[in-house]
Amino acid sequence: MRTIDDFVSSSPFEIVEPAAQCSPFVFNSPHSGTAYPRSFLNSSRLDSSSIRRSEDTFVDELFAGVVELGAPLMRAHFPRAFLDVNREPYELDPAMFSGRLPAYVNARSIRVAGGLGTIARVVADSEEIYRDRLPVAEGLDRIERIYKPYHAALRDRLAETMANFGVAVLVDCHSMPSTARGLENRPRPDLIIGDRFGTSCAPGLADTAIALLSDLGYHVGRNRPYAGGYITEHYGRPQSGLHALQIEVNRGLYMDEQRFRKTAGFDALAQDLALFAERLMALALYSGAVADAAE
Repeated sequence: MRTIDDFVSSSPFEIVEPAAQCSPFVFNSPHSGTAYPRSFLNSSRLDSSSIRRSEDTFVDELFAGVVELGAPLMRAHFPRAFLDVNREPYELDPAMFSGRLPAYVNARSIRVAGGLGTIARVVADSEEIYRDRLPVAEGLDRIERIYKPYHAALRDRLAETMANFGVAVLVDCHSMPSTARGLENRPRPDLIIGDRFGTSCAPGLADTAIALLSDLGYHVGRNRPYAGGYITEHYGRPQSGLHALQIEVNRGLYMDEQRFRKTAGFDALAQDLALFAERLMALALYSGAVADAAE
């Protein structure tokens, strides 16, 4: 975690580019940001540890090996507790704000009801983030200055990939707590592949991803409880040659979830994920996983 003045002097996100893009894959890590604006921390009622509970800490580093394999990696620097780009642009809770939100705001989504809208009311363990209500202008400013440019950059990178390869595959990278509240005695899978129940990518792509990870010795789930969020749903248009796949990594494999530190398992997992990505990129087109779109 680092504290910054704002996202004017500090870049809110970046795309780490390979020397040359060798495949139609684009990787994205929208929740791994750890740069916290000072004003945001001052407005929060949470301590520096609690406010990080929504982070996908180190996920961008886990997947960093894809760049050497010829795939771009987009990653957020802003934290999910500050702004969530894996939501619709205006999933906002009126109770969080002082003043009237615009009429086009989606205030009734399930995610807003759970406190995890575009601007979250709570962190992942349901602790309230803010001491007081936010000015409407501040919330809308985050969307204009960070959310919209983030998605514009992602759209452009996918469009460029489509133009160059005739097909594009977006892999949206996330992490999940090792246990769920109330289910502490029931371990989660090592990884979960989400394809929005077969709608965000060709079925063969998800099948191939699961088979490759299973061959590496991991326990892999599919769609439950993470089928993919807004990014997977919004960008996944397999009938048009744009495929989107979500991957959730169990944090217990690579980090101390209380201290936000890497454990001894980090390096081995990062190597396995690079091997997985290399094999997936090699097999996806030639195994027929996205063949229909490529033809």
